[in-house]
Amino acid sequence: MEKHKKTLLENFLSLSAWQAVNYIIPLITLPYQSRVLGVEKFGLVYFAIAFTVYFLVLTDFGFDLSATREIAVKRHNKKIISNIFSSVLTIKLLLVILSYIILVITTIFIPKIHDNWLLFHVSFITVIGYALYPGWYFQGLEKMKYVSSINILAKLVFLFSIFIFVKSESDYIMVPLLYSLGYLASGIIGIYFSIKHLGAKFYIPKLKSLKKQFKYSSNFFLSGVSSVLITNTNSFCLGLTGSNIIVGYYVAAEKIYLAMQGLSQPLNNSLYPFVAKNRDIKLYKKIFYIACLLNVLACAIIFLLSKYIITIVYGQQMLPAYNILKIFCVIILFEFPSFLIGYPLIGAMGYTKEVNKSVIYSALFHLTGLCILYFTGNLNLNNVSYLIGFSAAITLLYRLRIIIKYNLWNN
Repeated sequence: MEKHKKTLLENFLSLSAWQAVNYIIPLITLPYQSRVLGVEKFGLVYFAIAFTVYFLVLTDFGFDLSATREIAVKRHNKKIISNIFSSVLTIKLLLVILSYIILVITTIFIPKIHDNWLLFHVSFITVIGYALYPGWYFQGLEKMKYVSSINILAKLVFLFSIFIFVKSESDYIMVPLLYSLGYLASGIIGIYFSIKHLGAKFYIPKLKSLKKQFKYSSNFFLSGVSSVLITNTNSFCLGLTGSNIIVGYYVAAEKIYLAMQGLSQPLNNSLYPFVAKNRDIKLYKKIFYIACLLNVLACAIIFLLSKYIITIVYGQQMLPAYNILKIFCVIILFEFPSFLIGYPLIGAMGYTKEVNKSVIYSALFHLTGLCILYFTGNLNLNNVSYLIGFSAAITLLYRLRIIIKYNLWNN
C-alpha cells in the first residue's frame, strides 16, 4: 500500500476509535443519567452544557480547521509549526478569559442562569480543557493516534466516574463537573505530548504572529458560529422559552442524532489534511460513495426502530422523543454527504471561504426561522426539528453549486 494511503487508513481507524468512544459512552451514561436525575434535572444539565458550547466555539475560533490546514501544508518546517502552535494556544487562552467575563455578565442578567449559577460555572471548566487540547496540531501532523489515545482515556474515566458519583437527583451538578474534568485532563496531557513527543515548542509569540493567525482563522470562526446557530441554539432556545422537560426530550433524540452525524467525523478529519496534501480525488470519490451507502442503511434501520431505541436507551419516560428521532433520521440522509463534500473536498481544494459561506447562509436562515417561530408562538419540538432539516438542505445545495461551478468532482 502506498505510504500516503496507509497514513490515511491509520488516521481513519484512530479517529474512528475516538469517535466511537465519544458517542458510545454517552449512549451508556445518558440512560443512567435520565433515569437517576429524572427528565427535568436531565434537561437542566444539558441546557447548561448547551450554553457552554457557545464558549467552546468562541475559544476554538476555527483553529481546528485553519491551524490544521496550515500545519498539514508546512509540517516539515519546525520553526513555522512551533510559531503556529504558540500563537494559536495563546489566542485560545485569551479567548478563555473573554468567555469567562461573558459568563459572569450573563449570570447577572439572565434569571435562569443566575438561579443555577454554580451549575454553569462548573460546566465552564470544559472550556479551559477544550482550549488547551491541541487536537488541531495532531491532525495537521496526521498523528491521530495521539488524539484517540488521550480522548479514549479521558472518556473512560468519565464513564466510570458517573456511575460512582451520580446516585440521585441531587447529584446533578456532578455530571458537568466530571465531564469538565475529563476535558481538562485531555488538554493537559495533549499539551505534554505535543511538546515532549511531537517537537512543538511553546513561547510567547510576537503580536504580528497573533494577528496573522487571528485574521486567517476568522472566516473559519464565522463558519463555526454559524454551525452552532443551527444546532446548539435549538436546545438553548427551548430551554429559555420552555420547560426543562421539553429540553430533556429534545436532548434525548439529539444525542442519538449527533451519534449518527458523528459517523462522518473520522472521515472528515482524515480526508481533510489528506486531500489538501495529495489531491487524490479518485480515492476520495470511492470513499464518498461507500460512506453514503452505509449512511442510508443506518438511517433506515434507526428510523424503523426509533420507538424501541428511545425506550431501550432512556426508558418509557422519554418515549415522546422518538418522533423527533425519526425526523433527524431523514435529515441525516442529505446532511451526511454535505459534510463529506464540505471541508474534506471543497475546503481542502482551496475554497474554504465557499464552505464557510454555505454554513453562514444556512445559519442566517435558521436563526430567522427560530425568531419567526418564537414570535408567532410556534417554537416547539417538531417545528425546530423541521427547521434543522431545511437549514441542512440549504447547506447541501450551496455546496453542490460550488462543486459544479469549479468542476471539483472531475478535478
